[in-house]
Amino acid sequence: MTYQELIERMDPTVYQSLRQAVELGKWPDGRVLSAEQRELCMEAVLHYESKNVPEEERVGYIDRGKKAEGETCGSSDDAAPIRILS
Repeated sequence: MTYQELIERMDPTVYQSLRQAVELGKWPDGRVLSAEQRELCMEAVLHYESKNVPEEERVGYIDRGKKAEGETCGSSDDAAPIRILS
């Protein structure tokens, strides 16, 4: 079985365990994850989430909200230009 196949067959219980290990930096039995283990677990978590978890529930999701129609980035009624004094 390849690494890819292993991740694709991962069940939710294993996913939750790997996610918790990454968050806490240690395995459920208390042993600390090595940098390599943490990296591999995070990769597996991200891959699992991309296939099975809604975007707004994934690790690292940032809710950017919705802009009003026609509004541009940074536009505001109370914005004032910056004056540079020399």
